[in-house]
Amino acid sequence: MASVSLLVNGRDVTADIDSRTLLVDFLREHLRLTGTHVGCDTSQCGACVVHMDGRAVKACTTLAIQADGTSVTTIEGLAVNGRLHPMQEAFRENHGLQCGFCTPGMIMTAVDLVNRKGGDLDESTIRHELEGNICRCTGYHNIVKSIAAGAKAMTQDDSALQAAE
Repeated sequence: MASVSLLVNGRDVTADIDSRTLLVDFLREHLRLTGTHVGCDTSQCGACVVHMDGRAVKACTTLAIQADGTSVTTIEGLAVNGRLHPMQEAFRENHGLQCGFCTPGMIMTAVDLVNRKGGDLDESTIRHELEGNICRCTGYHNIVKSIAAGAKAMTQDDSALQAAE
C-alpha cells in the first residue's frame, strides 16, 4: 500500500492505494471520475488522456503514485461553473464526436496542444499532434475542425481575460 495526495480538478485528494494502481483506475474507481476512458491499456488510443501539472499524460500507463503531489485535471474539471470549456463547446458545435468514447482524450490532448503551441493551428499540425489519439467512428474531419475552432476560442478567451485585468 502507498499513500497518495494530489489535487484533482481543484479538490485535494488523499488515499491509500496499491502501489501498482494506474492513474486511470484511481480516477475511475476510487474517485468515480468516469469521463477518463480506458480504450486499449497500452497507451495507443489516447482515450485516457488527462493533464498532470498542465501537461497531457496517458493515464493508462501512469501509476497513480507518480501523480503524488501533482495537480490532475480530467475532462470533468475543464468545465467551470456549469460553463463548458471553449474546446468542449467547439466539439459540440462542430460535431467533433460520434459515439463520444474518444472525445475526452481528444479534448484533453487538444487543450494541451493549444497551451503549448497557441491558437493559430493549421490542419497539418493538428493532425500530427493527434497521432496518439484514435477515433474508430469518424474520419477525423470534424475533430480537426473542432480543435481549430476551440483553439481560436481559447485564444479569444485568453485575450478577453487579459483585457479585463
